[in-house]
Amino acid sequence: MRKSIRSKRHEMVAQAIGEQRIRAGFTQYEVARRLDRHQPFMANIESGDRRIDVVELLDIAEIIDLDVPALIGRLRATR
Repeated sequence: MRKSIRSKRHEMVAQAIGEQRIRAGFTQYEVARRLDRHQPFMANIESGDRRIDVVELLDIAEIIDLDVPALIGRLRATR
């Protein structure tokens, strides 16, 4: 089994976060700052180099208005 950090579903999460962040009009720096983190935190998530836990996902989603239930539905449909 492949590491989850490189799985298709992890890539989907990273892509969804990056795309929604851009649609919401935020830079990586702005989102990271709202999370009290440094910009590389967001860059590493969006590039797939860093996994995030559910709490981090919810915190990010709140800032960028990401529809987490819809994202989870897409993830569940992808194996």
